[in-house]
Amino acid sequence: MSTAERLIESTRELLWERGYVGTSPKAILERAGAGQGSMYHHFRGKPDLALAAIRRTADEMRATAEGVLDGPGTPYERIEAYLTRERDVLRGCPVGRLTMDPDVIASDELRAPVDETIDVIRERIAHIVEEGKEQGQFAPGLDGEAIAATVVATVQGGYVLARASGSPTAFDAGVRGLLSLLAPRPAGQEA
Repeated sequence: MSTAERLIESTRELLWERGYVGTSPKAILERAGAGQGSMYHHFRGKPDLALAAIRRTADEMRATAEGVLDGPGTPYERIEAYLTRERDVLRGCPVGRLTMDPDVIASDELRAPVDETIDVIRERIAHIVEEGKEQGQFAPGLDGEAIAATVVATVQGGYVLARASGSPTAFDAGVRGLLSLLAPRPAGQEA
C-alpha cells in the first residue's frame, strides 16, 4: 500500500473512532507509519486528507447499500436484506457518526459526501417502496420517501441506541419493528 493510501486508510479509521477534532495529524502519521512530511507531500493538510477519507468511506457505504438494495428478491426482501445485513453495530456507522461531528457539519466540503450518500440511499429505498406498491406488495397509501426516511432513521438511530446500551439489542429491535410494519399483507387482506 502506498504512503498516500496508508494515510487515507488511517484517517478513515481515526475519523470513525475519534471524530475530526480527535484526529490529529500526529495520530494519522503514527497510525499510517509515515514520516512527518508525508501528509503534506500528498495532501494540502488535514482537511484535504479528511475529505479524501470521508469520500472513500461514503463511496464504500453507498456501494455496499446499493449492492444489497439492487440485489435479488422482492422489494420487501431487498429492504429486509439492507436492514439485516451484517454491521458492526456497536462501532456505529462510519458515515452517520460524521453527522454528529460539529467540524464536519460546519464544512460544506466535508459534509457533502455524507449528505450525498444518505440522499442516494434514501432515494434508492424510496424507489424500491414505489416498486413494491406497483407490484401490490405494499399498501398503495405508503409514501415511498417517508418510508425511506424511516428506514434510514431506524438504522442510524439503532446505531446510537446500541452504542449507548453497549448491546446490539436495540438496533435489532428497531429493525424487527420496522420490518413487521412493512411486511407485505396476504392477498385480499386490507391494510
